[in-house]
Amino acid sequence: MGFDDLDTGTRMASMRTTASFQRTRMSADRTLMSCVRTSLSMIGFGFTIFSFFRTLAKEELLGSQVPTHAPAQFGLALVSLGVLVLTIALVADFRFNASLRRQRQTFLDAGLLRPDDDFPRSWVWVIALLLLLVGLAAMLSIIFASGS
Repeated sequence: MGFDDLDTGTRMASMRTTASFQRTRMSADRTLMSCVRTSLSMIGFGFTIFSFFRTLAKEELLGSQVPTHAPAQFGLALVSLGVLVLTIALVADFRFNASLRRQRQTFLDAGLLRPDDDFPRSWVWVIALLLLLVGLAAMLSIIFASGS
């Protein structure tokens, strides 16, 4: 039994279910994008704090109130937290989308979804992976720069 063999009511329900899968996939993309924004903010703030206080220390404007290693540790903590949040978000998104694809395949195998409906991969993953690399590079930069 295929999609074309379904009665009109079941076919309409199937089309609504197909749209529901697409909405759920897009909702997962939006969730991943919000994690990317949060991670980007943490990585950016961490690296900026480190760079700002490092510049102040080089120009001897920092004073003795702030220990020399504190900005590097705080910056590294923020960058590490951003990388951790992004890694957790990528794992969660991968698991959720794998589950959604399995559920969708079950519906397709039963002939309850249109077989010509596309279910594309997310481009947000590419951006998230690139940001993960940037975060790791920022961590290495802080580690090596604070050692000198």
